[in-house]
Amino acid sequence: MVQKYQSPVRVYKHPFELIMAAYERRFPTCPLIPMFVDSDTVNEFKSEDGAIHVIERRCKLDIDAPRLLKKIAGVDYVYFVQKNSLNSRERTLHIEAHNETFSNRVIINEHCCYTVHPENEDWTCFEQSASLDIKSFFGFESTVEKIAMKQYTSNIKKGKEIIEYYLRQLEEEGITFVPRWTPPSIGPSSETSSSSKSQVASTAVVVPEAALKEGLNGEALSNPGGTPEPTVGTPDDKLDADYIKRYLGDLTPLQESCLIRLRQWLQETHKGKIPKDEHILRFLRARDFNIDKAREIMCQSLTWRKQHQVDYILDTWTPPQVLQDYYAGGWHHHDKDGRPLYVLRLGQMDTKGLVRALGEEALLRYVLSINEEGLRRCEENTKVFGRPISSWTCLVDLEGLNMRHLWRPGVKALLRIIEVVEANYPETLGRLLILRAPRVFPVLWTLVSPFIDDNTRRKFLIYAGNDYQGPGGLLDYIDREIIPDFLSGECMCEVPEGGLVPKSLYRTAEELENEDLKLWTETIYQSASVFKGAPHEILIQIVDAASVITWDFDVCKGDIVFNIYHSKRSPQPPKKDSLGAHSITSPGGNNVQLIDKVWQLGRDYSMVESPLICKEGESVQGSHVTRWPGFYILQWKFHSMPACAATNLPRVDDVLASLQVSSHKCKVMYYTEVIGSEDFRGSMTSLESSHSGFSQLSAATTTSSQSHSSSMISRWQFC
Repeated sequence: MVQKYQSPVRVYKHPFELIMAAYERRFPTCPLIPMFVDSDTVNEFKSEDGAIHVIERRCKLDIDAPRLLKKIAGVDYVYFVQKNSLNSRERTLHIEAHNETFSNRVIINEHCCYTVHPENEDWTCFEQSASLDIKSFFGFESTVEKIAMKQYTSNIKKGKEIIEYYLRQLEEEGITFVPRWTPPSIGPSSETSSSSKSQVASTAVVVPEAALKEGLNGEALSNPGGTPEPTVGTPDDKLDADYIKRYLGDLTPLQESCLIRLRQWLQETHKGKIPKDEHILRFLRARDFNIDKAREIMCQSLTWRKQHQVDYILDTWTPPQVLQDYYAGGWHHHDKDGRPLYVLRLGQMDTKGLVRALGEEALLRYVLSINEEGLRRCEENTKVFGRPISSWTCLVDLEGLNMRHLWRPGVKALLRIIEVVEANYPETLGRLLILRAPRVFPVLWTLVSPFIDDNTRRKFLIYAGNDYQGPGGLLDYIDREIIPDFLSGECMCEVPEGGLVPKSLYRTAEELENEDLKLWTETIYQSASVFKGAPHEILIQIVDAASVITWDFDVCKGDIVFNIYHSKRSPQPPKKDSLGAHSITSPGGNNVQLIDKVWQLGRDYSMVESPLICKEGESVQGSHVTRWPGFYILQWKFHSMPACAATNLPRVDDVLASLQVSSHKCKVMYYTEVIGSEDFRGSMTSLESSHSGFSQLSAATTTSSQSHSSSMISRWQFC
């Protein structure tokens, strides 16, 4: 497996030339990095004007590895080749490094970049990425991988300390300024010319030797493959190391790398709307920084949030009055760590009455609104306390809990709520204090604990009776002055006291079922299944030419191809008989095929856009300005790799696939809308309009670039 590393942006508040002068002192060897034994220059090039300086070095490293492993490998030192390319005119230094030793068994590539800060030319940015691929190593592949990653992360941690050490050394010597490169003077004054050349040569020597071991191409952050590209990023699309420490916490270099790589992937596939950095970090922590696992659950959560408009729940949904009166829970100051504190008097709450009066979905939606409010309060407390706060504390008082709380539908609703919260709000609970647990509590705990994640269960502290008042109790976590009055504290708590819900507020099972269905299906999105050989198609009739067809869809499962076709005549409705051409649509839910098999492309209908291949997890947003009136067909088709061209005979797998289509199933969630050209504004990818359901979507997305001139060709945007 290939191990990858990508750094955040490290900002030095010193000019580029001074940073380079500090790095120069690390070569040919650096005592602050004991493993870096020596380096020899093997190639060097300087342009005539001194602006370009390329130097290639062979570096000798003493890897901290077991003596037995070194003996088996037959080497004492490992050699790396580094190529440094300094452009003094552009004030950039690009560094590429790869291993020379064992290059047929182990492939190590590193890219580094020093650039001028895009908003302050007196600051310097540094970024770094690397990859490690161990093909074989005498049966010690796992050991070598661990040693390599340990050494690499150790050197990354030392990097900033080393530059600061040499900056202090320069300051002690009275060197606080290094002049920028200037073009050689063209004139009769040989003295001036000589002075300029001397200055250029001095600067050229300073820079490349400086950044040997630490640098890396900043563009690698936007290019996981590691191929260098020109630096064009702004501070908004990259993470700064100081920002991570201030707002997200102390992360190891590899944890920072995981965050940046997952964030980058989301930017590429969900450009319009991605979670905040602290929320991405929660999903990584929930899966022990396994990027693939974190990405999977995050994509599922993003689709869920989008489908049910969870981002807008605090602004668009008002809890029913019965919840405001009888739900015995609310926010109450913060704990000693600055986490928002939520108090829930579960023992005083009539769970049966709430379920009978509201239904399961309304309770779930209320809990979701509480979680959204918790995320908002964490952000506020991070600013107030000046340190990262990404979770909250929940205090649950069980005084009054009895067997009536174990009513089966109530427990079912509780388990459903736990399941949804665990899936979509991982690592948001910092601590759970359960107070005054009665004898019936073990029964409830036995029912719900299997549905709670192991990491979450470790955050539970349970106190029986008045144990919470003793050593190791509530005072260890909450300041005395904010302990609620009902727990013998002095702080008045405004959390509703709960009580029995009047039976006059109960609703019939039919009413609750209809209400639950309404809440669950209250979304502008539709879902559809796409099978191999059975695409899903929707028909849009256009009366006015120059209308705008807009779409927003998520690929929930599998890979699909998105097409747009135009026809002058309307397709026939799908056949209903099970033996007809559309019988394949029956398994798996909504699937409609409109294009008749006898239709010929180019005669009966035409393609108006190039096909777009969309991978699982991607979110796609775009628009098409129609040229002609008529019928437009949006099609989502199963995407499969091309069959082997070596033979014309059908493969067994292909035959089986054609018989068992359900095993080749994709799923999309989509929303489409037609907007009049006079209502459409912004670029073709902004999807902004004055009279559109997309207005709400667009408000939550990243602002598009400046409006382009009207074009009949649609633009595509991954949102």
